[in-house]
Amino acid sequence: MTAIDEGVGSARTTDAGSSLNNRVHHVRADELDGYAALSGHTVGSRRLWMGKVENPPLSSTDNHHHGDSEAGIYVVSGHPVFVFHDGEQEVRITAGPGDFVLVPPFVPHREENPDPDEPAVVVIARTTQEPIKVPVPELYQLTESTPRQ
Repeated sequence: MTAIDEGVGSARTTDAGSSLNNRVHHVRADELDGYAALSGHTVGSRRLWMGKVENPPLSSTDNHHHGDSEAGIYVVSGHPVFVFHDGEQEVRITAGPGDFVLVPPFVPHREENPDPDEPAVVVIARTTQEPIKVPVPELYQLTESTPRQ
């Protein structure tokens, strides 16, 4: 087996004549397209989106869901808190470096970083080719009868 390590496959060095889906792609940290690392735009992925998100100290997202997409989250650093509703009350999951979190499709949630000094850095993988974020006015438990927004 012959190995070549010349940056071939980098998202930014793909030859114009080569297909995006017949090779392995390497996206270097300094080549990120905003937060997106792997997407249809960066490497031609069809069903996967991956990116890095940094939540600053003392921050919180709005309540939202990711549509029909599952979201897998890996905590790189910090201690983000994932908040959702279990039908009776808000549930808060505090994660730390090395932890994984799964957010199922259409489940309303929010992410918080209560630390006053340290950002929370996570890597997110979604099962849709591009990121989806649908704001919702409040957290609620997703049930079979819940209308999907």
